[in-house]
Amino acid sequence: MRATVLSGGIGGARFLRGVTAVVKPGDVTVIGNVGDDIEVLGLHVSPDLDSILYALAGISDEERGWGRADESWNALEAVSDLGGESWFRLGDRDIGLHLVRTELLRSGMRLSEITGRLAAALGLGCALLPATDDPLRTFVETEAGTFAFQEWFVARGHRDEVDAVHYTGAHNARPAPGVLDAIEAADAIVIAPSNPYVSIGPIVAVEEIRAALEGRRSPCIAVSPLIGGRAVKGPADRMLARLAGGTGPAAVAGCYAGLIDALVIDEADAPAEVPGIRTVVAKTLMVDDHARRRLAHAVLDAAAAVA
Repeated sequence: MRATVLSGGIGGARFLRGVTAVVKPGDVTVIGNVGDDIEVLGLHVSPDLDSILYALAGISDEERGWGRADESWNALEAVSDLGGESWFRLGDRDIGLHLVRTELLRSGMRLSEITGRLAAALGLGCALLPATDDPLRTFVETEAGTFAFQEWFVARGHRDEVDAVHYTGAHNARPAPGVLDAIEAADAIVIAPSNPYVSIGPIVAVEEIRAALEGRRSPCIAVSPLIGGRAVKGPADRMLARLAGGTGPAAVAGCYAGLIDALVIDEADAPAEVPGIRTVVAKTLMVDDHARRRLAHAVLDAAAAVA
């Protein structure tokens, strides 16, 4: 089975470990969010792509939940001592990756080419593609003002309630090479358990990607990022409550109207009926490798059932 997965960072990356354990990695293509990308101290950082890279390479920090394992912080401490901005946490090993990416971008290489090179260097067996090589950034509107995603999420600790989300550059963005082909060739398209607004939203805001999903020939299955109406981590539940009017399965599915055929929900959210799509009940908390594989099997079985 050829699987194409749309994914944000941490939750999506954990899910992808399950997918690549039950599907041949060579048959998996990941389309990653770049709306979170940011320049930090002159370096181009792609947080969601990097979370996926580290998770699938087996070098992510499972305890902290982000970044690389066995990390040190000497460079950031020096930055802070010298009065530089240190609110965005970059570890020494992490900086090495950003140095390589930034140098290659400045040489004229596209982000998709660079991501492929990094994936090969880290031994990933699957294809990892940014949604677009063009500038695309997520901004959130709050009562305190409009902020770039990382400023709101990291610097402000996502404490401000969000009234609207915008994807600057989406209208002019083109899919990165291979993205549309991966959607067309897939036997199953999966939306990973990621925040619908700030992780998946920027991907489907690219008009040709949305059109490809709307015209899909294969089933598209989304995995709810909520358990019992609550986010495992992050502000997805607060955003859904405010922007979609609730945190039940129908609210999650509403974010993907016209794009999905089924929604996988946790046992804590069942029973639930969502008009027009199938709901599939599974254990969605990914506490270990077994749980990740079990969820991946449930999702792919759901795709086969609605094909």
